[in-house]
Amino acid sequence: MSYFLDSFVQNNRQQEMLETAESLAAKFKQRTEETEQSAEFSKDNLEDLKQTGYVTLPLPEKFGGKHINLSELLMMQERLAEGDGSAALSIGWHMGVVMELSEQQLWSQDQFEAFAREIGEKKLVVNRAASEPATGSPTRGGIPETKAVRQGEHYIVNGRKTFTTMASVLDYYLVTAYIEEKEAIGSFLIPRNTRGLEVEHTWDTMAMRGTGSDDLVLQNVKLPQQALVELNQGKSSKPKGWLLHIPACYLGIAVAARNDAVTFAKNYQPNSLKTTISEVPHIKQKIGEMDLKLVQAHYFMYGVARKWDEYPESREQLGTELAAVKTSVTNAANEVVDLALRIAGGRGLSKQYKFEQYYRNVRAGLHNPPMDDMVIQMLAGKALKSV
Repeated sequence: MSYFLDSFVQNNRQQEMLETAESLAAKFKQRTEETEQSAEFSKDNLEDLKQTGYVTLPLPEKFGGKHINLSELLMMQERLAEGDGSAALSIGWHMGVVMELSEQQLWSQDQFEAFAREIGEKKLVVNRAASEPATGSPTRGGIPETKAVRQGEHYIVNGRKTFTTMASVLDYYLVTAYIEEKEAIGSFLIPRNTRGLEVEHTWDTMAMRGTGSDDLVLQNVKLPQQALVELNQGKSSKPKGWLLHIPACYLGIAVAARNDAVTFAKNYQPNSLKTTISEVPHIKQKIGEMDLKLVQAHYFMYGVARKWDEYPESREQLGTELAAVKTSVTNAANEVVDLALRIAGGRGLSKQYKFEQYYRNVRAGLHNPPMDDMVIQMLAGKALKSV
């Protein structure tokens, strides 16, 4: 088990969950070279996630899940990310969507129960497709250029979605579109084999290559009315605790980098020294700085998560704290990985080690929502109202 997670495991159930995540992480780690080359989500990883029942864990027990709480989600996601950050971030979106649907009653009860039963029985995976080339992140408030037009008893949907994580292996897509007749934004649940739906392999970034976050292209996709499962009619969005899977992932990457850096320091001895570099004062200083940042990040993130779990009546007031966790923890993770690279020195840039991969991947966290500038403005606004 992760050295940093010891303090947060509360019972045998969580111990068993972490052991499952640890076993998966070990397998995923062996496949990172393959996914780095292909820029696709590993089908072998997906098969392991389905066979172990990992993808069903957020579901209520009656649908075959374990109704995991936020703290449990974060512990498992962090542990997965120690093995492969790309795989952890990817499946984290599925886990979060299912958790959100289970907790927030965004759909009608019949729609949710039918979908939950199918996920539980068939071990299916889903993700939202919301970002677009022109609008950027949906958190910025842009209106989707993807359009849904009513034709009789059906909707015809056309558009293009970017950053659709796991696009080529998803079983369902939750696609946002502007619905002209309703003058509102809605989300359609679309099965992967629907006519007119195509995944275009566009994922060419240097970071998180294994997420396979390709474009989803919709050309005259014909959907029944019941495919419209969500409608945004100007209601304020509730805080989304599950989004902490993002900082949990980058924290896991940072822990992996820290572990590799400590191992490197304990084993590397240049001929100019009588000891390994672990005994050099400035190396010890960097190791201590890494652990200080990681301890602080863990207590902040899991402290807020426990608050979410134990006081559900207070969740409406946790939006600012959740956002602060993402910004604080993700930036701390970047700082830790930077220190790990400084410990490894020039060797850290070699493909022989994973330091350069950690460095590329952890940077991606700065561009996941909510963005730093939005969080800082949120905190400032709250401060100005409180005095």
